[in-house]
Amino acid sequence: MKFAFKSIVAAAAFVAAGVASAANVTVAVGGTYNGLKLDSGSGALSFSTTLIGALNASGTVVSAVAPATADIVLNAKGTAYKSVSVAAPFVSLVADTATNSVVAALTTGGALQTTEDDGFTNTGGSLSITNINADLVAKKVFVTLTGANGVGTLNNFYLWDIGTIGGSTTLAAGTTTTTLSGLSITTAGFNAFSTALGLTTAGKNALSTVTDFGTITSTVVASTVPSVPEPSTYALMGLGLVGISLVARRRAK
Repeated sequence: MKFAFKSIVAAAAFVAAGVASAANVTVAVGGTYNGLKLDSGSGALSFSTTLIGALNASGTVVSAVAPATADIVLNAKGTAYKSVSVAAPFVSLVADTATNSVVAALTTGGALQTTEDDGFTNTGGSLSITNINADLVAKKVFVTLTGANGVGTLNNFYLWDIGTIGGSTTLAAGTTTTTLSGLSITTAGFNAFSTALGLTTAGKNALSTVTDFGTITSTVVASTVPSVPEPSTYALMGLGLVGISLVARRRAK
């Protein structure tokens, strides 16, 4: 019994030590972590074809919110969207010190959507999605959502669920790409979209057909930081040089 009790205590202490050693650390762009410097990074939100179809049907206009940039391709007639992507630069990453993997990423800037009363799908409005914060552990995306028609500004708003995570999530030297695909909107997100853009019943029906809002492609660029000797290393080097000089003097005598 005593042995079992001691084993349990030892196991509990071991688990507690493991939990204590595991933690998350926030690394800002330009900052360093675990011998790496976070040089740059961006998250590019590419709209799905079904979302683009809903935007075209409602006459929604898409533009970027600085410092994000938009890559928009129109059809041959220039009357509708063919592809829409908005890339926002990273502000910071959150890394798990136990696994050295990225567990969250925060960007700045985003996308703005505006509608004008078309007498059928909407009565006019606007909606901006900025400061995207992707939680890779919970597989949720939080944003700053600012909307017209009384929506106002909603900080850290739970907008999408992430379907699948592809690529690497390990923070390493070089360029690392991670994809967050199958973004599905939350009920609160759907209601905020509908109200802010002034969607009518027809507009809401069109938006409800969008089960996949798109993909976020995360690109992280990091470089190795040259190691700097500890002060104790310099001290040992100094003692070594002193020793060499003393031996040289004795030989000279």
